[in-house]
Amino acid sequence: METKQMDRDLKTRHISMIAIGGSIGTGLFMASGAVISQAGPGGALIAYAIIGVMIYFLMTALGELATFYPVSGAFNAYASRFIDPAAGFTVGWLYWIIWSLVTSVDILTAAQVLSYWHIFSNIHPFIWCLIFLGLLFALNAFSVKLFGEAEFWFSIIKVITIIIFLIMGLLLIFGIIGGEPIGFKNFTIGDAPFHNGLLGLLGVLVVAGFSFGGTEVVAVTAGESENPEESMPKAIKQVFWRILLFYIGSIFIIACIIPYTDPRLLNQHSDIAMSPFTIIFEKVGILFAASVMNAIILTAVLSAGNSGLYATSRLLFSLSQDGKAPRFLGKLSKKNMPFNALVVTTVFIIMTLIYANINIGGYGKLLNMIGTLVLLVWSISIISHMRLRKAIKVQNKDINALLPFKAPLYPVGPIIVLCTIAFLMVGQCFSDIQVGNWPKVIETFIPLFVAMIVYIAYKFIKQTKFIASDEMDLSEHRL
Repeated sequence: METKQMDRDLKTRHISMIAIGGSIGTGLFMASGAVISQAGPGGALIAYAIIGVMIYFLMTALGELATFYPVSGAFNAYASRFIDPAAGFTVGWLYWIIWSLVTSVDILTAAQVLSYWHIFSNIHPFIWCLIFLGLLFALNAFSVKLFGEAEFWFSIIKVITIIIFLIMGLLLIFGIIGGEPIGFKNFTIGDAPFHNGLLGLLGVLVVAGFSFGGTEVVAVTAGESENPEESMPKAIKQVFWRILLFYIGSIFIIACIIPYTDPRLLNQHSDIAMSPFTIIFEKVGILFAASVMNAIILTAVLSAGNSGLYATSRLLFSLSQDGKAPRFLGKLSKKNMPFNALVVTTVFIIMTLIYANINIGGYGKLLNMIGTLVLLVWSISIISHMRLRKAIKVQNKDINALLPFKAPLYPVGPIIVLCTIAFLMVGQCFSDIQVGNWPKVIETFIPLFVAMIVYIAYKFIKQTKFIASDEMDLSEHRL
């Protein structure tokens, strides 16, 4: 199939750049401002640093899995092979929901970004959402030969934009441009640097986790490349350090230049109002540059939405091919496209867009929901990694012979990831627990409850069994 060949070219030629670009989108360009507004400059920096450390150990664990067992549909394949087929079914569907919601958020963000130009503000944002979704559907309904190349160049545009932003931000902070030096005074206004204290930090950690969502894909992509033993360490190092630099650097620049009290970071519904990147260019007084930046951000989020719709439709197709979704979703059109899966995914996204537009604070709720679901997928992936290591030990296998790439600091790394995830899951609703807002607490954990129900139901219907360590198949690890 043409798309499969295209995917192979994508993974072997552009793995690091596309992984970086795919992880830089709404979370950085838009949600970063909301994080600073809610937790202050210090809280935002600590939140992104905590998630960054956790992401490193997550990626190394996934790297070990990917080089041992390189397979398409990796997350559900790992869980099915090393935990239980029911866990694989659950994580497969969770990942489809995650990327469908991410695509919805990208489209909602595009509509918000467009409102920067007053000429478009007379049209309701929901109309723009439908227009953007229709455009993305059209792009995905046909065979796109240059998809990989297009996303590669979009990723380069994002990276160049952030580098220019970091340079201009530093020049602005030290007064080289824009007049008087800004310095670090915004770290001391009000109750900064930690607005709302510990509760503010806990409240934004999941949103910060959403911002880093997508970095885990690099491990799977590298694992499916032609030479994972060489590409894996290089890809992990490049992606982790570059993304960490871009995120921490950008958060620092934004926090220095824009006070957390700036009302443009949030609107009256506690949703994102304007990109802090655009605000900073306006602050410099370069309105034309601010419009250019806004246009780049619009292109970036639509590009991310396009990739999301592409990935979700093919993920649903893959689930059907594995017998974990209805058969009609596994059929290809005359142009070798998973059209049925694309239509079902698009319908789900429309429902999500309606929900976000009729609910006050719906945008923020979607971000939190995505963050919670991502944490669940990460948890299952880490458990898969730990189960593989345990099986190797129980079966007295030579770990150096079996694993082309070994995650450093095992088992410390996985323990840090699981502890951080548990901290995030509880911490995000700590303030609600304190005041006894139990309906909000229950709402926070709805994704967890749904995942448990799906797991138990599939296990009961299919009569799957938990795979014992001494029975786990470790003989053929390369496909």
